[in-house]
Amino acid sequence: MKTKILSISEKDIEIAARIIRDGGLVAFPTETVYGLGADALNAQAVGSIYEAKGRPSDNPMIVHIARASDMGRLTPRLSPDIVNLIENFWPGPLTMVVKKKDEVPDRTTGGLDTVAVRMPDSKAALNLITMSDCPIAAPSANISGRPSPTRARDVIADMDGKIEAIVEGEDCRVGIESTVVDMTSGIPTILRPGIITAENIEAALGKKVQYDPALLADDQAMKNQGGEGLKPKSPGMKYKHYAPKAQMTVIEGRRDKVKAEIKRLKGLNERLGLKVGIILFEEKAFIEAAHDFFAKLRDLDGEEVDLILAGAMSDSDGVGFAVMNRMLKSAGYNIAKV
Repeated sequence: MKTKILSISEKDIEIAARIIRDGGLVAFPTETVYGLGADALNAQAVGSIYEAKGRPSDNPMIVHIARASDMGRLTPRLSPDIVNLIENFWPGPLTMVVKKKDEVPDRTTGGLDTVAVRMPDSKAALNLITMSDCPIAAPSANISGRPSPTRARDVIADMDGKIEAIVEGEDCRVGIESTVVDMTSGIPTILRPGIITAENIEAALGKKVQYDPALLADDQAMKNQGGEGLKPKSPGMKYKHYAPKAQMTVIEGRRDKVKAEIKRLKGLNERLGLKVGIILFEEKAFIEAAHDFFAKLRDLDGEEVDLILAGAMSDSDGVGFAVMNRMLKSAGYNIAKV
């Protein structure tokens, strides 16, 4: 398949929208990561996403809309809390899991009776959705299990020749995927952390928010379960995710000890003839880490390193917790504590 490389001009977005309307696949930029889009109400088109990504069929999609009123096409009712979150955080990197209408195909929801929905804060994405005249199902535009793409070149590396078109935009502003919050029970439950934190959501709703227990499991529990038998309610909940090509270890502990251990392990492994890459953000640079983490993994893949040593960040900060969620999954919960 010849993949068209398109710009974010209105003319090119219309070409991309026509591909979506015709049941094809288009990768496009959002503020979080690049998405791989298809008509969310076309089960056959959504099935093509799974095929292009090599994605497990029980992994639900996030459906992207351009107007809050489009929620009516996807879910039978909006609670006051859902309306509140729409007013506070849309357009933006917040996804809500809600009860789905029968019109939403099971292929889109991974067989669940719920659907995950968000309105992206990206002009190119909103224009594409509007011109396509349909909600767009769009997981990250990468081969399943690989680091999410935050730059057009990352998408081209994974998807060229597999999909009809790639819309080239700027690098993604946020850099990690949206926060996902389950709004189907009495207590809003975060299924995937992101740059919109539990504290942000609690402030908007005036009530407590909880984390899904899977997010708080210790590293040994996650290693043991390996995601097997887990029916994910949100993308990214399974254990193996975001993995670079190299083996990766997260070094966790007091900052000075982490730096010293990274230096020691780097020297040791280089003496053994291995090429070592390092990811070490400033201690409280949480927003920068969110923006850069996946890009750094991709760059180290390009450098063909054999081992990646990453310094853990504080997970007491909400954004730090979201970055650590990705970092630990990338490393397969391979942690060295110092």
